[in-house]
Amino acid sequence: MEMEGGSHKIIHIDMDAFYAAVEQRDDPELRRKPVAVGGSRERGVVAAASYEARKFGVHSAMPSLIASRKCPDLIFVKPRFEVYQAISRQIRNIFAEYTPIIEPLSLDEAYLDVTENLKGIVSATRIAEEIRARIRAETELTASAGVSYNKFLAKLASDHRKPDGLFVITPKMGPAFVETLPVKKFHGVGPATAKKMERLGIETGLDLKGHTLEFLRQHFGKAGAYYYSAARGVDERPVRPDRIRKSVGVENTFPADLASYDAASEALREIVDQVWRYCEGSRIRARTVTLKVKFSNFQQITRSRTGQFQIMTRSELETLVNILLESLFPVERGIRLLGVSLSSLVLAGAEYERQINLSL
Repeated sequence: MEMEGGSHKIIHIDMDAFYAAVEQRDDPELRRKPVAVGGSRERGVVAAASYEARKFGVHSAMPSLIASRKCPDLIFVKPRFEVYQAISRQIRNIFAEYTPIIEPLSLDEAYLDVTENLKGIVSATRIAEEIRARIRAETELTASAGVSYNKFLAKLASDHRKPDGLFVITPKMGPAFVETLPVKKFHGVGPATAKKMERLGIETGLDLKGHTLEFLRQHFGKAGAYYYSAARGVDERPVRPDRIRKSVGVENTFPADLASYDAASEALREIVDQVWRYCEGSRIRARTVTLKVKFSNFQQITRSRTGQFQIMTRSELETLVNILLESLFPVERGIRLLGVSLSSLVLAGAEYERQINLSL
């Protein structure tokens, strides 16, 4: 895609059914079968679903019981986050050969600004094609790509031809493409906002475009300005290579309630492992740790602790979590769910600088 008027060239890359696709790649028995990554237990939740499972209406964040009812032949596979993180790093290394301006959204999704790129390729579409081909050759997995002149449209474009697709929205096409789109497809419009828009008679981008900025601000607060611009195919947000999540957390619901400190502490070890693996994989550190506890009567409490310095090791994190846990005992009711989250996140300094320099 050649962009006129000095506009940006943005690519949004989204791996197709990433966790499930990795499991199907690594176990030939699972290929072409409906697969859900997650726990099959009564209180389990689907973390990812293969396209074969999606045909039955199975999707991520769905309770495993409902997923099993929708698709009786569904095969549940335990997640292997360290494998997904290793592949994610491999994919990011491919991106880094084209541009240092990479904004990861998760392990399987990222924005790339290729306006100025390391290979001097004028066409963003060609870069997207090359990256998709490299991912397929080096990981045996497929990625969908969207190419456009801003982040909003690039993300819409990558959704348009999934799986294993490439779609380009040029500056000429942008406004018209948005007008025909249902608002529930807009990034940043969740189910609750979509229902609220429907009540106001807003179902498409064109309906949204028909309202004033004041009207949208009045009904949607700060997000109103974003919806106003998005309806016109405008999005000024830059691709931010330094973007990191505000928080990261893992929680687990247990098949049987936990009553003792030892049982709860043991259950937290796996949760701490997963959180720490994310920190290592994303090169982030945190100063604030929060413990979430849900009791058998569904009452929920959180306990937090913010240190003067970043939490630098897994054992340090586990110690802090156990101190927070200890303060709750003895408990009157069994514990149904435990969660650990980290906030006040920063990129691990020297390691991040080194990565950026390698990319330049």
